[in-house]
Amino acid sequence: MVDFNITRCAHAEFRVTDLGAARAFYVDALGMLEIDSDGDRLYLGGLEERDKYSLVLRKAASAGVGHIAFRVATEDDLEEIARVYEAKGLPIRWIEANTLEAGQGRAVRVQDPNGLPIEFYHEMEQRERRMQKFEEYRGAHIMRIDHFNMQVPNVQAAYDWWTQEMGFYLSEYTVSDDEPERLWAAWLHRKQNVHDLALMNGIGPRLHHVGMWLQDTSSVLRACDILASIGMRESIERGPGRHGLSNAFFLYLRDPDNNRVELYTNDYIIPDPDFAPIKWKLSDPRRATFWGNYAPRSWFDEASLVEDILTGELLPTSDPQMAGRPDFIT
Repeated sequence: MVDFNITRCAHAEFRVTDLGAARAFYVDALGMLEIDSDGDRLYLGGLEERDKYSLVLRKAASAGVGHIAFRVATEDDLEEIARVYEAKGLPIRWIEANTLEAGQGRAVRVQDPNGLPIEFYHEMEQRERRMQKFEEYRGAHIMRIDHFNMQVPNVQAAYDWWTQEMGFYLSEYTVSDDEPERLWAAWLHRKQNVHDLALMNGIGPRLHHVGMWLQDTSSVLRACDILASIGMRESIERGPGRHGLSNAFFLYLRDPDNNRVELYTNDYIIPDPDFAPIKWKLSDPRRATFWGNYAPRSWFDEASLVEDILTGELLPTSDPQMAGRPDFIT
């Protein structure tokens, strides 16, 4: 039992080398709402969100991820979380309101034991929900941010940290085919759906993708049609398809800097605290794509580097402790 309440995933910050190209992808093609800008940053959001933004695009010399953020239930929760990280001797940085990101209250930014740059905040400027502004629906009709998927060298250690120290719950997981079984990936949640945070075996620390939730499967197909019609078909990396794990209908895209986003819909709710997590074997191709379609090699091998919260430099990576990968990739 932890002494704080993390409520949900909240926003991500991508480093991009060309704000104009990034805007053309996220706003013009995918239809995200441009809420604000300050010269070096674009603040984007989904149609049903009340928080000011859920994706920050920051001009930088190279691609990557500045941080991922979770909202907490109260201001006092920030102090409690800071104590946990301080007790472990992990990097921590307090950020005053409206300094680095417009509209956000006081926040604490940390480097977790896996090297992931995490921000926690409570207060955020609110905006009008656009869910019933149907005349503003464009692109893929992105409703809200849904989850983060991270690659880490030691999934078991990362899982232990996020469940034991941060209070996350397990919904589904993948184990190796050898004996004894070893944890290959874990889907963890705080809100009542499949995940806010996925931890996946791989070179890390890196961000594999940010998941954006759509209303329906037709929105995913619409995104494919739009991207193809405006000459951006090369940004489609994988899908559309349906995951066995999570049941979600998906499409993986690469932005102009190769940061990856997933368009995601049709997963399920988890209303009960005694939900029994669902186990998948690594060798079962249905867990990744229920229809049996194979993932491209880039989907396993490539991901975005993450920043050191104190220096802003991109962190070096380590190879995964579990060698190899599923043998059903193209």
